[in-house]
Amino acid sequence: MAGTDNTVADDDALYVLTAVLLTPAQFPSVLGDDYPAACAALNLEPYAEGYGLVLGQDSDGARWTVVVDDVSLVAVAIASWDCGMEYDLSPDDNSVVCALPGWPLAVAVAAPGVSAPHDPAPDPEAGGDDLPPLSPPDTDVWGPAQRRMGADAIALQWAVWREQIDDDTAFAPAAGGDADAAGGGGADAAGGGGADAAAAMEGTDAGSDKETDDASADSPPPSVTHPGVRRALAEAHAYVGAPPPPGRVRSSFAPGDARMIRADGPGWSMVARTDDIAFLLLDEMPGEILTVGRGTELPKLLKALDAMAVRPS
Repeated sequence: MAGTDNTVADDDALYVLTAVLLTPAQFPSVLGDDYPAACAALNLEPYAEGYGLVLGQDSDGARWTVVVDDVSLVAVAIASWDCGMEYDLSPDDNSVVCALPGWPLAVAVAAPGVSAPHDPAPDPEAGGDDLPPLSPPDTDVWGPAQRRMGADAIALQWAVWREQIDDDTAFAPAAGGDADAAGGGGADAAGGGGADAAAAMEGTDAGSDKETDDASADSPPPSVTHPGVRRALAEAHAYVGAPPPPGRVRSSFAPGDARMIRADGPGWSMVARTDDIAFLLLDEMPGEILTVGRGTELPKLLKALDAMAVRPS
């Protein structure tokens, strides 16, 4: 992170605290299920090149999010900070798209020598038409933003979550051709203060559409199968034939030759590895993490999603 004095707009000093990318392949999930939705949350056009979001405080300590179109500059700054290196993020005035009051994300640090972070006062010249200050989602309630934050947290801590699932359970096919997995151990689904995950995890591999139809015609689905899981997997399957908005399915690096898949849809989020199982979170099941065993169909689905997903450049 940087704590330098950078003039980025209107000759007002901005003390830069952190920055994030807003591109089809990488954007704050709290803002939306896909890239266009995330842009809409900030009243931005969903340009394919994307943006950089620079979060900081002005000389009075007020929170500001400065949107710039110099994505490469912001990406270099983030990579440098991630490596523990100092980097003076000073966007050129010509690259500034707009400055939005508030922060869309929680920031744990503050600039030294100025007032504590606070929302800027309304602009008296705006006549009451100012944009309301951005604010991070309330982590004391469960909703779409918290569900997406939970999936992000699982992706970042994949090894920790994976250790809770027994391999024999995760990879063994269940009766009827589906695969299901159950794990134990409650945890914080949203990460950083979200709802607690239930101690029990449950899941299923929905199989192909024909298998699902045949199973439902012959007998009711296994009790471990939650209807929300089947709905989410069916919608994920549909993405393969009818690509969703950019950013709805993303693929990123994972150890070995695997890829990490992040997919979202109305009321659900999935995080999976192409060589392993998947985890699902649902709006209708606050804080619970559902596991999806590999079976025979999940690997095919993940491979297909990886082929059509957007990837960081």
